[in-house]
Amino acid sequence: MSGQGAEKEPENSAGDQPGVSSDSDQPAQEPWAALRDLDAHAPKFDFQGVNRGVAAQHVIGDVITGGKIENHYNFGGFGSEPVAGEIPAETLEHLAEDFVSEGTVFEELLERLRHDRVIVLMGNPFTGRRTAALMLLHRLGALPVRALDRDVSPGGLSLRLASGDAAVGQVLFDLAISREQPLREAHLLALRSRMRELGSYLVITTEVSPYVESTVALATWRPPEPAAVLASLLPRRTAPDRARELLALPAVAEFLSQERQIREVVQYVTVLAEGVPERIAGYSLEALEHQVQEWFEEAETSVQLREKAFLIALAAFDKGPYALTAELSDTLYKALRSTGDDNYQEPIPVFGTHIPKRLQKARARRYAAEEQTEWGRVTQVNAEYHDERVAPVVLREVWTGHPAARPALIKWLDALSVDGRPFVRTRAAAAVAVFALTDLPSAMALIVERWAGARESRRRLTAVSALTLAHRIGAPNIPRIVDAWSTDVQDPKRCWVGVRTLGLIGPERPAEAVDALRAQARHQYDKKQQPGRIGAGDEQVTDELPQSVALLLLSKATDAAMTALLPLLDGHSSGRALALDGFLTACEHQDTNQCPPLLAGTVWSPSASSAVSRFLQVALNDRRTNERAEEVLREWVRTADRDPAAEKAFTELLPELAAGPRDAARLVHLLDTLQGPDGRPRPAVAERLRTTLIRPLTHI
Repeated sequence: MSGQGAEKEPENSAGDQPGVSSDSDQPAQEPWAALRDLDAHAPKFDFQGVNRGVAAQHVIGDVITGGKIENHYNFGGFGSEPVAGEIPAETLEHLAEDFVSEGTVFEELLERLRHDRVIVLMGNPFTGRRTAALMLLHRLGALPVRALDRDVSPGGLSLRLASGDAAVGQVLFDLAISREQPLREAHLLALRSRMRELGSYLVITTEVSPYVESTVALATWRPPEPAAVLASLLPRRTAPDRARELLALPAVAEFLSQERQIREVVQYVTVLAEGVPERIAGYSLEALEHQVQEWFEEAETSVQLREKAFLIALAAFDKGPYALTAELSDTLYKALRSTGDDNYQEPIPVFGTHIPKRLQKARARRYAAEEQTEWGRVTQVNAEYHDERVAPVVLREVWTGHPAARPALIKWLDALSVDGRPFVRTRAAAAVAVFALTDLPSAMALIVERWAGARESRRRLTAVSALTLAHRIGAPNIPRIVDAWSTDVQDPKRCWVGVRTLGLIGPERPAEAVDALRAQARHQYDKKQQPGRIGAGDEQVTDELPQSVALLLLSKATDAAMTALLPLLDGHSSGRALALDGFLTACEHQDTNQCPPLLAGTVWSPSASSAVSRFLQVALNDRRTNERAEEVLREWVRTADRDPAAEKAFTELLPELAAGPRDAARLVHLLDTLQGPDGRPRPAVAERLRTTLIRPLTHI
């Protein structure tokens, strides 16, 4: 791999982040626990179409461009008109033709405007609140309509309305309300008086804000349902029968199953009317990718840097605890702010985040869910994107579309890779896996290779998780990388990462995995014959080899792994030791009180039964492993005492182990001298098993 990965590990790379600690002296996490955490915490990414480009041709409604909110009224393919002073009558007519008020409070708002002369229309972005404001004035007949400059304070607005104005309708889009410029009841009273003097009407639109005096009567705008908009507009673009056929398409149902903005719905009407199947099916993802690109435009757009950091953190920790996501998003925000200026010292605001508003902009939601933790099940408030495809698209967009953000992302991920919480480390690995899927050379050189050579065991383990998850989601060449690392004879740390990863991805190709492990076992054997050359890293690799064999044996590829390992019993002593130690490690593993996995396998697979008995016979007759093999049998008997399935499996296996009088006598002695758990009396099952063993003994 690229030599860039051999760069020096940064000092104090963990930093002083909450939950982060250096663990250079800690042992690596036990492989079963690592596999459990990987399976439990890895995100369920949907990569359908993840590498598709965005082909949006018409953008509907409020569009973010060039750092400002521009006003585009582009319904049904009509050209947009600039909003500067008086709004052209043609624009209003085009909007009126396609405006859908079904299921809204439009009529109620119309009566309120007629009576009060001024209303403040508060709503979320991209809900059509601007179009609703114009349609209120249009329906009321308050024409012509003039758009006012939004660069004005609430208190100074009435002074901008000159007595000579010819416009009957006035509209102010996106009034800025802030702590320094709150909206008060007195401002509205002054505006109403002014509107009556002028014989005019005024609609103000604004976002949800906490800086509105409680006595101000706001008008809340909520858009019509997307299905209602489609059903209303599509028959105006195509024949009614054709419209019904299009609305019944599965792609339309999938589109409507996600949270949708009005601009996306109106554009989908045009796409449906065009009738191109590929565009109809692909528009849902097209709209999603356009939204993500819009989020990460220049820093001065309406999505500020802190919220961009939150979007990235939510992509990494989708469906995770909201508080954790918010906490770690601020550490990313800190790193992003210092990009290009290491001395940036402006403090991060501690309070003030409006959680529902933040999630609404992110098109995400909060929900309560029970989660299994090391302290038992707990209820947590989680956050997730409405559309599960958003998370990988966000990560891909940031990594490939905004390379200037990479240093901050890498610094952030470095800290997460040694975090004390397995969930955090796993999600950091998952983010890197997405980077590897998108840009493998950069992800390997900038992140994975450094982690693999790190002194911290947690960071190396996160490298293992990143490679494993990258392979699961289809990143190229991961087996090739892992094979090369697992047979590396120069770098013990990287070799350890390769060996551990081989146990996790090896079930797809067990013969190749066993061959790579055998080659490294032979190298370690040869190295031990040369005194003075054994390093601590080599000992870690030696210890890890049988663990990876055990992972293979307890995977979905048990039979194939057994078949690949059996010839090693009659080969070089390094291979024989690898096979026996790996087998016994697998035998010893038992997560619950149920039947041990390898023992259970003897029931459903005759080939597994034959292989297990062969391994046990060799282990029982090998001076290096016989005591360990006998202890495995004792534990299996104790398990059989409380589990009928284990007793059945052991009853069928035991006679196969009695290949001769000497073997049978040893097994009888083991059953006769067996004590129960914690020194309790001999289990009753031991006598039943002894009877099973003695019965065929007469034929030996």
